[in-house]
Amino acid sequence: MLSIDRERLLARFLRYVSVDSTAGDSPGGDLPSSPGQLELGRILRDELRTLGLTDAEQDAHGIVMATIPATIPGRAPVVCFNSHVDTSPETTGANVKPQVIREYAGGDIALPGDRSKVIRMTENPELAGLIGRTLVTTDGTTLLGGDDKAGLAIIMETTATLLENPSIPHGPLRVMFTCDEEIGHGIDHVDLKKLGADVAYTVDGMGHGKLDVETFSADGAVVTVTGVNIHPSIAKDRMVNAIRAAGEFCARLPKEMLAPEKTDGRDGFIHPVRLEGGVAEVTIHLILRAFDSPALTDYRKRLEAIATEAMAAVPGSLITVSTHAQYRNLGDGLKQEPRAVSFVHEAYRRLNRPITNTIIRGGTDGSR
Repeated sequence: MLSIDRERLLARFLRYVSVDSTAGDSPGGDLPSSPGQLELGRILRDELRTLGLTDAEQDAHGIVMATIPATIPGRAPVVCFNSHVDTSPETTGANVKPQVIREYAGGDIALPGDRSKVIRMTENPELAGLIGRTLVTTDGTTLLGGDDKAGLAIIMETTATLLENPSIPHGPLRVMFTCDEEIGHGIDHVDLKKLGADVAYTVDGMGHGKLDVETFSADGAVVTVTGVNIHPSIAKDRMVNAIRAAGEFCARLPKEMLAPEKTDGRDGFIHPVRLEGGVAEVTIHLILRAFDSPALTDYRKRLEAIATEAMAAVPGSLITVSTHAQYRNLGDGLKQEPRAVSFVHEAYRRLNRPITNTIIRGGTDGSR
């Protein structure tokens, strides 16, 4: 059976993580939120052209597309494989120094850039199934960028393998790399007509033999807390401190349920992610997540009730809640075209490999 060149695959991954493509806080108009995404996209486009895909292009929004021609006659569904070039803004992706562990022998993994950080087997039981494999970790000072530069490397190496082995039968394939997926804007500028795919698969999952068929539905929430600022020397009975009102609001958020640190499986959550401001005004940013989309309306109502309680605790304060849709459960769309799932299962059956449908406590480009 034909196999992937693992060393070349690893080299691709290490090359891609060396480019800082950390997403910014928000997109810059028509451009991606960070210049590194454009840089990495250009690298991928040029590599695709070097492989022989002359139609490979990067548009003004940073999106890269290319076509792998069919090797069989007649009409066949056009299948797209997609990954995103950006990495999470939660941790820096600059100056990544990967640690490559050959033939992992088991045990805890110390990160060389910060010895206080250790990947422990007790906290990561999946390590037991990786003994003898090659592992790549961060050095502990940055994000590694496996999400989703591992997907980039897989798609690029698969493309190279197919082009080097034209005897492998397949229909027309499309390759697409998007920007700003980590901040919920991955397909804002994707032209589906131009893409021309009948079905697309996002290579951004959790591991071997798993097919993510559901994601969260997601809303963002912005809570604005308004107070009254006045010089502290004359503030008695006049100042209304928005920070105190914000504290009352945050203290009333769910702690033992509907919090990500207390939930798993199909449980949703209300998660405060950023707070900024001062005495006059505080802004609290939250993300709302649920597999059942109508639950997001319930979460919004809960936030509004908490706001009312917090205003009562700090008289004179004003707290408003606004929400906006981010993405919806991938499974809702798959119900309309179940063949997207059944064909994957058939492919794995022919390879005599197991595959399991799973859910992902997050979102992907496919959720949009």
